Amino acid sequence: MAATKVDKTQVPAPGEEDAAATHDLTIEQLAGEVGMSVRNIRNHHSRGLLPAPEVRARVGYYGTDHVARLRLILDLQADGFNLAAIERLLSGSDGLAERLLGLRHAVTMPFESESPEVITAEELLNRFGEVSAKDIERVRKLKLLVPLGEGRFEVPSPALLRAAEEVVALGISLHAALGLMERVSRDCESISRAFAKLFLRELWEPFEQAGQPEERWDEVIEAVGALRPLASEALLAVFKQRMSTQLEAAFGKVLEHQAKR
Repeated sequence: MAATKVDKTQVPAPGEEDAAATHDLTIEQLAGEVGMSVRNIRNHHSRGLLPAPEVRARVGYYGTDHVARLRLILDLQADGFNLAAIERLLSGSDGLAERLLGLRHAVTMPFESESPEVITAEELLNRFGEVSAKDIERVRKLKLLVPLGEGRFEVPSPALLRAAEEVVALGISLHAALGLMERVSRDCESISRAFAKLFLRELWEPFEQAGQPEERWDEVIEAVGALRPLASEALLAVFKQRMSTQLEAAFGKVLEHQAKR
């Protein structure tokens, strides 16, 4: 039996089926694709935030560009922009909103991919013992634990909680450790603010004064992405030096005191 000849022009290449699936979407299908209500999509269209669909046989069809635009709107809303601000961004020069979002992502990208954990009140009791109401409030303000209800807590930084547990195991009270954490938090806030001002003064303001040239957007976004780990490394390096100096001075006082006994 002769082999059946396949017409390759009728067989979609890998990935083409997915592209086709999002190329001709009704408004209901578009809503399901991006997780947005049909009403909101119509509202975005009426405000000029979304290009008009292609109309065939009195039915509007949306494509990949519409999907990308709606996802961009959702990202901007998640970053705190209201619709009026988003409208101004999207009505600006081509790609401005995407560049600003890229800048925002570079700024907010986590330093490390540490996953939060959930812990029960019983586990906390076993690890730290009884904790006063005052110290519980301090823990909440420091965001070391986030109450979830029903005796459960989210731990945003499990590594930090383990460090606290190890400090307590050394014989240092949790109350004293939290006092130090509050001071460290205040100092880190000040240092972080200084680095943020450095970025604005040395990177963003010259770029803005130059008229935000299109060819330099990637350079600015890359610089922001590099600034955060560099700041962390610089802070850690300086801290190690200062910590060694302080410990040597403290140990010297201990030896001096022992010599006088």
